[in-house]
Amino acid sequence: MAEEPAKDITRLLHAWSEGDERALDALMPLVYDELHRAAHFQMAREASDNTLQTTGLVHEVYLRLLGAREVDWQNRAHFHAVCATLMRRILIDFARARKSQKRGGSAEHLPLDDDILVSRTPRVDLLALDEALTALAAVEQRQARVVELRFFGGLDVKETAAVLQISPETVHRDWRLAKEWLLHELS
Repeated sequence: MAEEPAKDITRLLHAWSEGDERALDALMPLVYDELHRAAHFQMAREASDNTLQTTGLVHEVYLRLLGAREVDWQNRAHFHAVCATLMRRILIDFARARKSQKRGGSAEHLPLDDDILVSRTPRVDLLALDEALTALAAVEQRQARVVELRFFGGLDVKETAAVLQISPETVHRDWRLAKEWLLHELS
């Protein structure tokens, strides 16, 4: 993203934090495509009978952002990190609701892997992944954030590095270690 739009995003985030009601409306067109891309990555992994669509996920993020006015927004990267967390929560809530509707229907347990990022088939039990990711966060917070940003936020290595203000090499290392830890937890 060019420097000027990034500054506009940061300026709008600060205005929104300070109570400017119009700032969020001005912000969304600037970030919508990125949020839609991240939501698309998530929805590509969902079952074909899923009633939540990509645009619906983005709109749900927007609705939850409306209640997050008190957040002290730092910059564009901070905004995308929060949006990745919101997507995770929305998808987990949706998976829990779907599972309760199925009365304990069994979900397929498969390992987290890089090819999942572009897979069109549901390959991960989101509830089990969420539990394992929460456990990982208790031990290695940064590794859990790397997984959350890459898996739930759809960010690539460079984008994840920018959000967390670490090197791409550190992202690669944390991603590899987190996957190993999660594989152990999920097995």
